[in-house]
Amino acid sequence: MTKIEINKIKQLREMTGLGIMECKKAIIKAAGDLEIAKKILKKKGMKIAEKKSSRPTREGVIDSYIHYNNKLGALIEVSCETDFVSKNDIFLKIVHDLAMQVAAANPLYIKRDKVTDEIINERKKSFILESIEEGKSKDVAEKIAIQKMEEFFKNNCLLEQSFIKNEDITVNELITDAIAKIGENIEVNRFVRFSFGED
Repeated sequence: MTKIEINKIKQLREMTGLGIMECKKAIIKAAGDLEIAKKILKKKGMKIAEKKSSRPTREGVIDSYIHYNNKLGALIEVSCETDFVSKNDIFLKIVHDLAMQVAAANPLYIKRDKVTDEIINERKKSFILESIEEGKSKDVAEKIAIQKMEEFFKNNCLLEQSFIKNEDITVNELITDAIAKIGENIEVNRFVRFSFGED
């Protein structure tokens, strides 16, 4: 193996946190291109996460984040499969980052299937009425409402939000990467956000 390949494997390992052999295989498959190698590993991580998503998560932790001014904070419960992983540094860092995400981005739901049909129908109806009042036809208003609903989910569902520390990825992608690194299923169970003076 050339020195260039070794350097690229080290770089890829630093970027992804994955094992040397995984990074080596991806570099070879990508003919030395780091960006392609990253995409290969990301796709592989998604497949791993998909396989593990049905596995039960009976262990985990509760973590908190309090903003420096002591007027904003969040509590979050995140589960994994084993007690061993619940003490793992990668897992604990992800949980803390998720608590920070909740405090900063103020999600209302974990994922879109947690949003009730009643809320979805109300929102959609108000978006349609808004567009009709602006002079749009019913067909156009409905198409606009679908787009606005997608924005609503991206803004209000934790897993669909852009990750505050790296806006190129979603929170779901952050968790998927962690599942690939740790080798266990990870799930957000619940969270609560506190802002001083707010009900």
